Amino acid sequence: MGFSTVLTLARYLFYLILLVPIAVGVIGVILPAAGYFPALGQHGWSSEPFARLLAHPDISKMAGLSLFTSLLATLIAFIGTVAVLAQFYQCKALARIQHGLSPVLAIPHAAAAIAVAFLLAPSGWAARFTATFTHTVLPDAHSLMYDDYGLAIVLALAIKELPFMLLMALGVLSQPNVKQRLEGQMRVAQTLGYCHQTSFLKIVFAQLYPQVRLPVLAVLAYASASVEIPLILGPQNPPTLAVAIVQWFNHTDLSMRFQASAAAIVQMLVTLAAVVVWLLGEKIWQQGFRWQLVSGNRMWGKAGSTWLARLLLGCLVTATLLIMLSMISYSFAGFWPYPNLVPTQLTLLHWQDALQALGKPIGNTLMLGFVSTCIAVLLVLLFLESEQQSNRTGPSATLADKLLFIPLMVPGVAFLYGLVWVGQWLFAEAIWLPVILSHLVYVIPYVFLSLAVAYRQLDIRYVHVATSLGKSPRQVFFRLKLPMLFAPVMVALALGAAISFGQYLPTLLVSGGRLATVTTEAVAIASGASRRLTAVYALMQMLLPLLGFLLAWWLPTMLFNPAKQAKPSGSRNRTC
Repeated sequence: MGFSTVLTLARYLFYLILLVPIAVGVIGVILPAAGYFPALGQHGWSSEPFARLLAHPDISKMAGLSLFTSLLATLIAFIGTVAVLAQFYQCKALARIQHGLSPVLAIPHAAAAIAVAFLLAPSGWAARFTATFTHTVLPDAHSLMYDDYGLAIVLALAIKELPFMLLMALGVLSQPNVKQRLEGQMRVAQTLGYCHQTSFLKIVFAQLYPQVRLPVLAVLAYASASVEIPLILGPQNPPTLAVAIVQWFNHTDLSMRFQASAAAIVQMLVTLAAVVVWLLGEKIWQQGFRWQLVSGNRMWGKAGSTWLARLLLGCLVTATLLIMLSMISYSFAGFWPYPNLVPTQLTLLHWQDALQALGKPIGNTLMLGFVSTCIAVLLVLLFLESEQQSNRTGPSATLADKLLFIPLMVPGVAFLYGLVWVGQWLFAEAIWLPVILSHLVYVIPYVFLSLAVAYRQLDIRYVHVATSLGKSPRQVFFRLKLPMLFAPVMVALALGAAISFGQYLPTLLVSGGRLATVTTEAVAIASGASRRLTAVYALMQMLLPLLGFLLAWWLPTMLFNPAKQAKPSGSRNRTC
């Protein structure tokens, strides 16, 4: 089989893995929602599942809660991203902010929710700090956790998604042709008297937003159908619609699956409604923005963006530090009376108990992450090579970039149950293969986003030189491009493993609960077990991706660092 054939197969396989599981899963949910479920003896069509769902007394509250929390969390993360960029664009501080926020991106959503729970719990650090000044001796019964408006969900989602939006925007701004053009336009604007923030909002943001609209909508879609964070932090009576769907699908009464399937269709409509509301808000913003563009106001946005960027960045850094310290403290805490800020006793007992129980889940987590990430990175590299050899840099490349967001835009609860149904039909006894496939659906888009910019920016003149020296496309790919792209490939491996480590719903549903990972165990234990043990599980969730990123940073410096590999000049002189 020739190299060109491998590239062609990889391109088709890339599209198949991205699209087929979602299409099959959605069909597998639509059929039970329409009353057709042969496994439960239903061979006809019926509207009863939707009738039962709409008769539920809390359906509007559940849908409204999902809509409200997703829109508010996305709006806070988006405004924070724009404010930080407006304030620090072209400043050295922006690189430090980027490096500081990158580890937050590796934290799984479930671990972030558990961490926020430690901060907001009635006896958490926020309450203990307050009690220090108010001199209260009992925990406050009122807490943001489990509040009816889902504010704790909003806080956790905003903390988790702001770094993602910021890194996506920086990825666009770092492209050489875009960067050079925008820097020139910024200089012209500032020579005309526009302040730095106004220049950014009127020039850079106007050109940046169309490039990051899809990632923003992907964040909104995820927030509207998230399960882990509302399950740990959100209200339970009624919960968000996505949590209710999971509960109905797992109900011992199998007839509830019809109602759950109908609710999964409604969840897709809720996600669609959130996207429509966002796009309508975008149109309204554009009207006011056009007026500002021609108003000649040179100080517009300066005070607001400066104040907002410092406030949000300060809150984000403070919250991140507090939740990390809180979890570390709980994981080693023995006796810790309220309202003491630190435990009076320290112990390793919780770590010993957790590590004894986590042996198999850690092995399963590493195996799933290793296999799914290696497949995803190899597939994406071959797809990008196929794109370059076919000169697909125009509309075809744009289409591939847009198709990547389909797995991120379609709610997981809307297709994973259908995928389970089809998986049981085709692979009744298999466990690993369906789970790896479900992980690939989520890992591939992030790996592609991580690798695509570096691969497409590789100087094509190296390829021309190698080709002129008689090297084949296969030799150029393996012996020239891969070594030059070693560092981005390692980062993509670390990011893909982090995404795989954090998959809760795909692992739980597709394996039918038969494959325990650190994430599934952490979410299960967070709902009822010891808070100290939960802290250890959440820290383990964070440590695994962090180790991956440390390796991604360390290996390229060790293996491809010419300064380390070169012999010192003194040694050469002695040899001579």
